[in-house]
Amino acid sequence: MRLLWLEVRDFRNHRETSVEVPEGVVAAVGPNAQGKTNLLEAAHYLLTLRSPRVASDQPLVRAGADSAFLRGEVATAGGRVLVEVEVRSSGANRIQVNRSAVRRKRDLRGRVRSVMFLPEDLAVIQGEPDDRRRFMDEAGFTLWPAEEAVRPAYDRALRQRNRLLKEHEGPEPPPDLEAWDAEVARHGAGLTSVRGRAVERVSPRSGDEFERVAGQRLLVSYAASVEAGTGEDLEAAMLRRLGERREDELVRRTTLVGPHRDELDMAVGELAARRFASHGESWAGALCLRLGLWGAVTAEAGEPPILLLDDPFSGLDPVRRHRLGEGLAERGQVLIAVPDEAQVPAGAAVWEVEGGRVRAR
Repeated sequence: MRLLWLEVRDFRNHRETSVEVPEGVVAAVGPNAQGKTNLLEAAHYLLTLRSPRVASDQPLVRAGADSAFLRGEVATAGGRVLVEVEVRSSGANRIQVNRSAVRRKRDLRGRVRSVMFLPEDLAVIQGEPDDRRRFMDEAGFTLWPAEEAVRPAYDRALRQRNRLLKEHEGPEPPPDLEAWDAEVARHGAGLTSVRGRAVERVSPRSGDEFERVAGQRLLVSYAASVEAGTGEDLEAAMLRRLGERREDELVRRTTLVGPHRDELDMAVGELAARRFASHGESWAGALCLRLGLWGAVTAEAGEPPILLLDDPFSGLDPVRRHRLGEGLAERGQVLIAVPDEAQVPAGAAVWEVEGGRVRAR
């Protein structure tokens, strides 16, 4: 999979940018706050219709403009895909694929793929459980775009059940609780299944990547809050656990069972990464989780997704930088953002980025 060209207008600090995208490794070079990350974010948004940096689209539109426009063409094993997106500061965006309107975002996400690393990914290793749950969900929906509705459906059911518990008075369960038990269990089982399958595919690949970069083994495992017993399916297991925690939930007025209490356990050697990993190990771990996802998507889709790496070398020592850099050329098309020429991998094409303007050389 290869992005052939990219046009960006009124996106972040890019008033008007148009680039032909070479094969192999491309390095966007320039000082901080000049638009390198914004350029990679634009490419990722074009391919996934979501930003990895903000929850809403409004910050993506350049100040003073009503909309941002992204256009690009991707060469895939199934043919060329032209993507055109109008990102509106308010109201629904407009999306076209090969000149036809797209109603469901997953219709695009099943045809073109990208995986992006950001320095903020360090939170997956060192941050809160919510950060790790978000990574698992993103991994699952990147691998299987058709499953992306599972998380919102679970969140809606969980909110309704929590509202019922919060507003209820008295020792007896509210009359509608069993109905919401069933909804939470049904959607929770689906989400748990997606997370489990995603971690199963990403974990060994991330371990291999970490061993190559850091010389040790990163162990990644899914700690689901509910596991099925012998002869029991996940939905039945969740219903059983909800019943077992019923009294505690009535006292605490919140749902205590479900994938909103899952964890992703990670260890370097025998030590828990969150508590004992150094900054360099944590950085390498976060980066290698993304590289593991890249490998899993490659296996699932049958071709490598476009890999986007924002400032990947800054948290690594010189040895690890070299190990990471020498393997980039083997990963298909890779776009990286780096602050200076010293971090440009050998053989990479270079874009100079300054003030939201890009010059290829």
